[in-house]
Amino acid sequence: MDQRAEPSVYHTAVKPSRRKSIIGSIIALVCLALLGWLAWHLTHPADSNGATGAGGPGGRRGPPATTVGVATVERADIPVVVEALGTVTASAVATVRPQVSGVLKEVLFTEGQTVRAGQHLATIDPRQFEMALLQASGQRQRDEAQLQNAKLLLERYKTLLEQDSIARQEVDTQAALVKQLEGTIAVDRAVEGVAKLNLGYTKIIAPIGGRVGLRAVDVGNLVSANDTNGIADITQVSPIDVEFSLPQDLVPELRSRLGDPGGLTVTVLDRNRQTVLDTGKFLALDNQVDTQTGTIRAKGRFENAKSMLFPSQFVNARLLLRTIQGAAVVPVSAVRHGSNGDFVYVLNAKERTVSLRTVKRGQAMADKMEIVSGLQPGEQVITEGADRLKDGAKVTLPTDRPRGAGGNRGPGERSGNGEGAAPAVQSPASPGSTQAAATEGGQARQPGERRRRNAEAPAQ
Repeated sequence: MDQRAEPSVYHTAVKPSRRKSIIGSIIALVCLALLGWLAWHLTHPADSNGATGAGGPGGRRGPPATTVGVATVERADIPVVVEALGTVTASAVATVRPQVSGVLKEVLFTEGQTVRAGQHLATIDPRQFEMALLQASGQRQRDEAQLQNAKLLLERYKTLLEQDSIARQEVDTQAALVKQLEGTIAVDRAVEGVAKLNLGYTKIIAPIGGRVGLRAVDVGNLVSANDTNGIADITQVSPIDVEFSLPQDLVPELRSRLGDPGGLTVTVLDRNRQTVLDTGKFLALDNQVDTQTGTIRAKGRFENAKSMLFPSQFVNARLLLRTIQGAAVVPVSAVRHGSNGDFVYVLNAKERTVSLRTVKRGQAMADKMEIVSGLQPGEQVITEGADRLKDGAKVTLPTDRPRGAGGNRGPGERSGNGEGAAPAVQSPASPGSTQAAATEGGQARQPGERRRRNAEAPAQ
């Protein structure tokens, strides 16, 4: 008897737990259904009529219209610009070195000073060179006196030879001595000239105009022509050059434009491309292409009147090749690329739909792009939200107002109280029905009065 009681106890304990599991499953399914409805409702917002999407025939609803941004195709002049990284180089550099050896007596320039060509920069002690010049001059004068004496003897010997009083050999020997002394005088004059030249080299002169660098030698030091560093360096900074590299594909066009009277314009900007440092002209093109990079070196020249360019400075060079006049341009964000090439979405303003149109792009700028074919000025293209569109899709613009919001009213809608919706007719039994009917015109008030009187007649 105890064995038969065990199953009944077991079934009694199991039934409540099974019932709870069934109820929990039902509750879970209801919650999932509610979550799905909520997600669908959030992703398909209702329109002004309370329906989601555009209603189709038979109550069928289509996809909602996408809000997009548009831009108008315009005509503009597009500059064809090539940008490259450049290095500022001095148009001329000279190291000031002494040409004679001696003690540096004085320095007449300041480090960083701008000097002109031919300016006196420093002086070497000239005393030894003055003595050498005096010695050379004395030697020349002595040899000139001997030459004059030899010429007088030669004239006497010739007179005696005519009188047959002297041998011809003595006359020829004297003539040779005269020529020998003439050669000696020529050497003496050359030695004297070198002495004068060395004396002039004691004044160190600036070979070019420009800016002087840091001084390498102080006063009192022994300097010579073999010094590697010299006294100082001079760099010519006005005018100044900028070297940069260009793609080899531009070589034919650049060579054809080098002979233009106006030349090509080169603009130099700082490393952040925010400040224009100077504007100059395209100067020269190298004679060979770099095989490793496929580029060719070019050079531009600038006046550097404001001293904004400094030798060995890194800058951004911008070369203006030409200007495309009256090109059709659109924002860069309007042009998209597909399997069939580049395309844009064109807005049909009346139907508020878009059409996919294949275009051919041209020169690009920072925020604009040239359209060679496929668009006409005045047309409107989609710039924002195009990733959610397809050909023929309906769109709305940010400037469009929803229906019933004031200006655009649907049929049968009347403006009132600034809401744009028709007033609701209240029941005669509801509080305030008489006041609501009184706010309308006479035609709307009379039917309300009849219904109220008919409702009150039995009560009386």
